[in-house]
Amino acid sequence: MYKMLITVLAASLGLAESANVAAGGLFSKTGPVIAIMANDLFLGEAEGYLSGAGTIAIRSQRNPDVTCAGQFTSSAELGGSGEMRCSNGATGTYHFKRLSLEKGYGVGSYGRHSMSFTYGLTFDESKPYLKLPPGTKLESNGKALVLVDISPEAPRRPISTGSRKTQPG
Repeated sequence: MYKMLITVLAASLGLAESANVAAGGLFSKTGPVIAIMANDLFLGEAEGYLSGAGTIAIRSQRNPDVTCAGQFTSSAELGGSGEMRCSNGATGTYHFKRLSLEKGYGVGSYGRHSMSFTYGLTFDESKPYLKLPPGTKLESNGKALVLVDISPEAPRRPISTGSRKTQPG
């Protein structure tokens, strides 16, 4: 009798875990993230679940070796908050306001710097919510976003480096 009870309990736990994994995939939404952190442009994705929990993964456009990943929780009434850890050792905490179930914006800290970000918004929709470094502008070349130096004494040039770098037109 005891062995049968353990077998039924183990099978039930296995089915419950399978249902949780399936529900996460079925009731989740992935969208783009645009972030300005430490005077750098980070791009990536956030995946949110119906429960309000989710994950974020972003990459520096200036130094693609720097990646950040973390978790968040949110509710329609209170907005959300989260934490992330980056490959360069920096950590970040943030809070955000939901514009809808799939879109929003937020602010926080990244190491000793501030950060601003949007999720689920297009480039144009993100502009009012992003705090850009002085003397810079965010541009789209049709394929990628680029943080561009527009200070009067400097020629217009991309700040980001790497394979995604293009000279604005």
